[in-house]
Amino acid sequence: MSEQRSERFEQGMKTRRSVLGDAHVDRAEKMKTAFDEPFQTLITESAWGHVWSRPGLTKRERSLITIALLAALGHHDEVAMHTRATANTGATPDDLMEVMLHVAIYAGVPAANHNIKIIKDVLEKMHHQATQPEEGK
Repeated sequence: MSEQRSERFEQGMKTRRSVLGDAHVDRAEKMKTAFDEPFQTLITESAWGHVWSRPGLTKRERSLITIALLAALGHHDEVAMHTRATANTGATPDDLMEVMLHVAIYAGVPAANHNIKIIKDVLEKMHHQATQPEEGK
């Protein structure tokens, strides 16, 4: 299934893992099939290897921009995924609320309202997981 990987792919995979975490990427890679491998290669090279790997913005800034765009476009599963990634990007809950205020003004109150619910739920689950004793995991 896997052919020789480009330098852009290798950089993309490194960046993807640093943002989303090894566990998430490992699960996604395990679920990859011959059918969706070309798409996975495309996003790894382009989104992660090119855009997310550029030096012009920090991972925190890219994280906030990404969440705002996904929220505005109604991509709720991706908002949840990128909210979980804030544990790796340095974006804070306060940052996320500021982003949702922008979404409310520029993309509409219903979009912000729905995504605030998603973000609250994800942050609550992240907090719960972080405060559980190791043996309970």
